[in-house]
Amino acid sequence: MTEELLPRVESGADPARCTVIWLHGLGADGHDFESIVPELGLDPSIGVRFLFPHAPQIPVTLNGGMRMRAWYDIAELDLRRHHDEAGILRSCARIEALIDHEISRGVPTERIVLAGFSQGGAIALHLGLRFDRKLAGIVALSTYLVRAESLDQELSPANRKTPIFQAHGAHDPMVPLDRGQEARDRLLALGYPLFWQRYPMQHEVCWEEIRALGDWLKTQLTAT
Repeated sequence: MTEELLPRVESGADPARCTVIWLHGLGADGHDFESIVPELGLDPSIGVRFLFPHAPQIPVTLNGGMRMRAWYDIAELDLRRHHDEAGILRSCARIEALIDHEISRGVPTERIVLAGFSQGGAIALHLGLRFDRKLAGIVALSTYLVRAESLDQELSPANRKTPIFQAHGAHDPMVPLDRGQEARDRLLALGYPLFWQRYPMQHEVCWEEIRALGDWLKTQLTAT
């Protein structure tokens, strides 16, 4: 059965040479980061298409069962345990369907970047580290590892050298800095080429971070 494509916002080049699939955080939607594209400072000649998919609306236990856009359920504030494995895997399958759609539009996986903020970043990391075809890069903003206990067994050889951009707010009250640092340390120990930076902000993005990300994206997307 073919996975139904997620509804999404698209911007940038069409036809495209490269694609960035950018996943929003809990309770937001695909429009959340749409306005950031011009701030990245990418030259139009690179030919980047941006996809900002909308997560499905599901009940979120932490928020009293309220339905909202989420990539997986969250049961408690301690983000180290009780991960919604079924929800995580379901979202990964839907992002894989978007990747396959981009391939059908002429963009190979080695020119596709998976990016995400917070919960979306957790999905980008989870899928990107396990994806069986080479990606151009992974972007993990203000996020953490989910299902980290299975990582060593499930790592994809195709993406063992895939560059990762990771950034976090020093004063983040939602995803504490130490969760981002734990992810950073685990990825470095596994040998990933990782750019890390923390910024004097809360659970958000800042101009300096976006420009650094733009420079990093330029490097990754012009290397193939």
